[in-house]
Amino acid sequence: MFRLIKKLIKLGLIIVILAGSIIGLFGYFKYKEAIKEIPITEKVASIKEDEGFTPIDEITLEFTDAIVAIEDHRFYEHGAFDFISLVRATFVNLKAREIIQGGSTLTQQVAKNIYFGNDQSFIRKVAELFVSLDLERLYSKDDILELYVNIIYYGEGHYGIKEASENYFGKLPSELSYDEATLLAGFPQAPSVYSSNIDMAKQRQSEVMKALTEYRSE
Repeated sequence: MFRLIKKLIKLGLIIVILAGSIIGLFGYFKYKEAIKEIPITEKVASIKEDEGFTPIDEITLEFTDAIVAIEDHRFYEHGAFDFISLVRATFVNLKAREIIQGGSTLTQQVAKNIYFGNDQSFIRKVAELFVSLDLERLYSKDDILELYVNIIYYGEGHYGIKEASENYFGKLPSELSYDEATLLAGFPQAPSVYSSNIDMAKQRQSEVMKALTEYRSE
């Protein structure tokens, strides 16, 4: 019986390794196909040419700090992939028996948004990681954060910090108050929900404020 169990475990490991290898290979092919169609530098350049694109030095620090604090507080410490955050999110989700935390870094979210959209698959995650590695190699952390806040969805049809800031508050991104910045920084997690439900948006804002306080005290 023990030998049978041992053989089954070995077989299971082999299947897992083979499946992982196949997913990795197809993910790499998906990545190569994406950057062959539009190279990363061209993709980023086209985003920066958009009329609403706002340089990071024209966005209040309250907002960019709040985004980092709530979305990826180790952003300036890790590379394209954050193993610590992934493990923590896995344990939180297992405990809650539902997905309430994601393990993706800001860089991975940029890669997903500029190339792969909402395609939910392991192959896409692998392709996303390859793009993330390129982004980290080609651009600074501030460049990547700048891309993130300019392409992310904030609800009500508003993409990018300039659209969101002007349409929700009638202000430029550089003029946002602490209250406005922390409220808006909570939207990317569930933009359609928070932009239409002020009570839930305020609850999320409280989480952002707490995360921002902890982030700035590190």
